[in-house]
Formats: sequence, C-alpha cells, structure tokens
Amino acid sequence: MEKIINIAVVAHVDAGKSTLVDALLEQNGVFDEHEEVVDCVMDSNDLERERGITIYSKNCAIRYKDYKINIVDTPGHADFSSEVERVIRTVDTVVLIVDSSEGPMPQTRFVLKQALEQNLRPILFINKIDKKDARPEEVVDMTFNLFMELNASDEQLDFPIVYGIARDGIAKLDINDESDSIEPLLETILKQVKPYEGSEEDNLQLQISSLDYDSFIGRLGIGRVTKGKISKGQNVTVVKNNGDVSSFRITKLFVQEGIKRVEKDEAFYGDIVTFAGCSDISIGDTVCSKDVIDPLPPIVIETPTMSMNFLVNNSPFAGLDKKSKFLTSRHIKDRLDKELETNVGLRVEELPNSDGFKVSGRGELHLSVLIENMRREGYELSVSKPEVLFEEIDGVKCEPFERVIVNCPGDYQGTIINDLQERKATLEVVSTNDEGYAHLEFSAPTRGLIGYRSAFITNTRGEGIMVRSFDCYKPYVGELQTRKNGVLVSMETGKTLGYSLYNLQDRGTMIVEPATDVYVGMIVGIHNRDNDLNVNPCKNKEMSNTRSKSADDAIALVPAKTFTLEEALEFINDDEYVEVTPSDIRLRKSILDPNERFRRNR
Repeated sequence: MEKIINIAVVAHVDAGKSTLVDALLEQNGVFDEHEEVVDCVMDSNDLERERGITIYSKNCAIRYKDYKINIVDTPGHADFSSEVERVIRTVDTVVLIVDSSEGPMPQTRFVLKQALEQNLRPILFINKIDKKDARPEEVVDMTFNLFMELNASDEQLDFPIVYGIARDGIAKLDINDESDSIEPLLETILKQVKPYEGSEEDNLQLQISSLDYDSFIGRLGIGRVTKGKISKGQNVTVVKNNGDVSSFRITKLFVQEGIKRVEKDEAFYGDIVTFAGCSDISIGDTVCSKDVIDPLPPIVIETPTMSMNFLVNNSPFAGLDKKSKFLTSRHIKDRLDKELETNVGLRVEELPNSDGFKVSGRGELHLSVLIENMRREGYELSVSKPEVLFEEIDGVKCEPFERVIVNCPGDYQGTIINDLQERKATLEVVSTNDEGYAHLEFSAPTRGLIGYRSAFITNTRGEGIMVRSFDCYKPYVGELQTRKNGVLVSMETGKTLGYSLYNLQDRGTMIVEPATDVYVGMIVGIHNRDNDLNVNPCKNKEMSNTRSKSADDAIALVPAKTFTLEEALEFINDDEYVEVTPSDIRLRKSILDPNERFRRNR
C-alpha cells in the first residue's frame, strides 16, 4: 500500500496559503519544464482570480520520497468557513500559516479551533519573514497564547515551527538557516505525521466532504477513504444524513495526481477520492460496503448569520438585457437548489406572499459571490438589503457579533473609534507601533458593520486595513444608526442628459452617467442631506432664440460614482433593492411609484 498523508493549508485571508501550495507543487515535479504556470494555480475559478481570494476548497497531491501527500487548499475569508469545517475531518494535520508581521488574525482563531477539536497536531508556518516589519519571535509567542486560549492539549502545544517565504518557495527550521527550497516543511510533515494506517480487508467507509459536477458523468462525491478500499464497478451502500439507506454502483473513480484527476480502478484507505454513480449524494453522507452499514457522525456546520431576499425582478427594464436567460421564480429556485447541493453554509426558504426566497449565509461576501455567479450565468433578479439573523439564547434575544481588527495611520484612529462606537462597537485593544500605525481591536454587532467598509476607506484615505470575522452571539444592543444620506430618485423614465445631471450635482453625488436609461423609482444619486429627493435626470435645456454670454459654455460633469455588487448591497436601505442583471447593477426603490412611497411613509 502507498504511504499516504493528508494535510490542509489553513490561515487568515492573504496569509499566503495558495502561494505555499504553488511552491509545494512546483518543487515536487508537478509541472513540466515547458508548462506555463500561473500564480495561485489552485484558484481556478474566475471570481477567485479576479478577487485574489480562495472561495472553494480544492485538492491536489504531490509525491515526496516514497510518500503521497494530498493537500487541501482552503479559503481564508470568514464567510467561506463552512468549506474549512467540512474538510478538516479528511486530513491528518494542518499547516497553519501566520503572517510574520500581522500575527494571528480573526480567521486564524477559527481555523485553529477547528483543527484542535479534531485532535490534529498543527504545524506552524511563519510566512513572509522577509518583510521589513517582520517580528517572527513575537508572532510565535502570540500564536502559542492563541493555542492556550483554545485549550490545546500538551501534545498540541508542542507544535513544530517552520519559517519561510512562500512566494520564493523557501522554508527554514531556524530563522537564521540558509535554505532555497520548501523541503524543510516537507520533512517536518513526515516527522509530525504517520502515514494513514488500515487494512484493505476492512469494510469500506468513506464520508463525503465535497461535491463536484461533470457534464458527462453527473454529480461527483469527494471524500477520504477512512476504511478498506473502493473500486470502480463496486456496489455500495450510502447512509444519508437523515438516516435513509440506499445502494448504488461506483461508475467512475478518480484520485489526485498533482492538480489533475486520474482515473483509477481502485483506491485504498487514507486516500482522497472522487467518484460518480449516485445522483443524489450529499455532503456528510457515508458510503459503506454493501453488507456492512457503518455511518460516520454527520458533519456539523455552524448556522448562517445573515440573510437577503432574492426576488423576481419586476422593474420596467426586466428582461431587456440581451444576456438575460433566467428571469422567473422557478429559474431562481432551481439555481438555489443546485447551489444547496455543494454550498453547505447556505439556507434557502420560500417567502410567503412573494415571488422570492430568503437566502441565508455566513456574510455579505458569501452571498454576493453567489449573486455574482448567478448574474454571470444569465440570471436576473432583485436583492434586498442584508439582514442579520437573531437567535434566542436562554430566553434573551441575541445577535451576531464580529471581531474587528483595524490597522491604520495614528491620525485616523480617533475617527475610526468614534465611527465604530456609534455603531455600538466596543474597543478592546489599542496600541501604536514605532511607525505611527494604530492597531485597534473591537467587538462589534454585525448589523453595525453593514455598509461601514466604504466609510472606513474614505475616513482612512485608503490607507487603513480592516478585517472582520464572526465571533459569537451576544445580547441585542438596540437600534443602530442607519445610512446618513438619502438618495436622489428618478421621477421620469428615459435617458439621462448631461444638462440635468450637471444641475443636480449641487444636490448630491451622481451614480449614473449621461445617456443612461433610467426609470421612475430608480436611484440616480446620493443626496447631500438625510432625506430622499425625487429628481428629473432626463430634463433638457429649454431652447430659445435668445442668446447670452454663458448660454453655450461647456458643462463640466464630476465623474459618477460606480458601485460594485458588494458596495451596492452595503449601501441600500430597507426600502431599496439592488437590481442585478448580467450587464448592469442598478439601485432602485422597492416601491417605484413616488405617490405610493409618499403614502406609505406618512
């Protein structure tokens, strides 16, 4: 049997997970000499490449000495933590990456907690030791304290430490060592972890940790063989999460070699496999030998903390986008059902008395990635403002709180503290380094952070860094301040004109350009004051035969503010929607008729 070790690379976002995986692959002969290799090769999804983050966990494998090492690259953003929760059971250890200057961040705590709960012994990799503000010894102490806070066992506290520069493929056991390869990390893995043990004579046991889809062979289940062996053509039993039992035949079987799937006739205990044959396989299901039912405990995923309403688009421009293919509630439902098959952190409920669905997830980014994928696939819909999900704990109404870490120039720290305290955040840690940068840590209600990122960027002149991660549920803190500005709402349908937009500039910031199609109830700008204002962006200059000195002066328009999908979702109020089509993102009032809005608001 092969000597198989499975590892997961975990860390906070931007700590260097995918870069380290690149180095492991490149230095172990996965790529041919003539092959062009892109950075972060495991981030193969279009959105992952565009945003520079890992969204979906993925498997690859390398050969080192006489070992096969399966590597799972995991997301670092808190919104995709369900990807980490379900794969952590399939590995023998985790390589915990911590930035040599930033130290442990909010998501570091989450991923480490998951590893410790599975009794894994992590390997600490201090990355980016070439930074000018690197402080590796101090970061090791901070990480050790984090292990202590999470009640690590004595064995887990005796974790090996590797220093390195993942970008250059360098790892060292001592910070002063000379090294030009990643080999010290691989040797540490072999020393830390024994190859998976078992017998091919055991009855098969395999739990599904991920799903995939192939247009030729259908749904694919992915999981680790914990007992026995699995073979192509084998008749097996699947035990569903709800206890139902059924049988199917393995029609295709694959294992990872490098970044490619290789078809095999059989695979053995310890290996991570991909197979086809069951059209309704789900995450958490256990595949067993046909005659011996031996299910594993179900995979427990933490509940969502935020929801949005996905509604059928009923604006006057519905269906006019040439790229739109799917517009009805049935289309949206089918797409959400398909997403539920692989996205275990998601919940979907049908809205009563409405053509829409309440979709709950881990955060704004988790849900906005789904919306972005849908619009690229040709879906058209309207989306409501994100809302947090409350829970009742011991008879007390509670809401989700997040750990917020801010690093910004000291000149701005007073503004940031004031802004977040207005949003009911509590300042817990404050410090300043020698370069004048302030380090602030807050506990803040998720409700208060919705829509704050754009204000943060403005208030720190783009020089601040803010990271946040779900912490826990705490008692409800009462009403919070909402958006300070009202909006400019079109009271006409037509094309915007430069003349009218020029005259509206004194009223606020425009979010549409000249010659943009607008309709009654569509938001065209941000009002300088806190109330909404109905305006006519389609009004042209009156023509007359009287000439004046300034009549034909060229108008100077300030460039319109454009919203990304995330910014639009953060910006809108409770009575507004984001209209999403394959080509456009528009902001609108939920009630388009101005007279009806007036009656409702009286």
